[in-house]
Amino acid sequence: MSVGVYVHQQSPLHALPPGVKLLALALVSTALVLTPNIWLQLAAVVTALLLFRLAKLDLNLAWQQIRPVLPIILILLAVQWFTVEPVSALSVALRLSALVLLAALVSITTKVSAMIEAISWAVRPLAYLGISPTKIGLTISLALRFIPLIAEQLEEVREAQRARGLERNVLALVVPLLVRTLKMATEIGDAIEARSFDPDDAKSPKDLFSRLRPPPKP
Repeated sequence: MSVGVYVHQQSPLHALPPGVKLLALALVSTALVLTPNIWLQLAAVVTALLLFRLAKLDLNLAWQQIRPVLPIILILLAVQWFTVEPVSALSVALRLSALVLLAALVSITTKVSAMIEAISWAVRPLAYLGISPTKIGLTISLALRFIPLIAEQLEEVREAQRARGLERNVLALVVPLLVRTLKMATEIGDAIEARSFDPDDAKSPKDLFSRLRPPPKP
């Protein structure tokens, strides 16, 4: 299962409106960033895991969301532990873990089209400033689509470098991943340009995605 990809289930979290989930995520994330209380941060991690079960999702799926960012969390934990204090290090690790789990939970329980529709509705007032809400929706949809793709690319690069004995070399992981990501972004940009695609012509997020989808092979 890829990181952050929608998983269909019949659960209370899946049934919640996307706008409610996004608003709750924004409020909880802000509270987590502002609070220095380590027990509240630990409670947020435990609550996120319980919400995975409430959404009828396996806890192994929660682990798959954390695993790609685990090296970053461990590096920050080590740096904070030796340069500041252990409590601050644990606070950073717990805060990041909770944020990743909660964001992944929203992504897993919400269809991308529904999420973009909610975001496009929320930013509609920006249209009075000449900013296209649909283009913002397209940008966010592409960013969301890139998260699992980059995670898959990272796993492929890691496997390849492990076979060469370079799995602990940061440059050997980052450089190929960066090149692949830029190549993928260029290809998507070329595909959009080749179709003369204008997101403002799309009638809905579903229509937007259908128009970006490549034609079926003969």
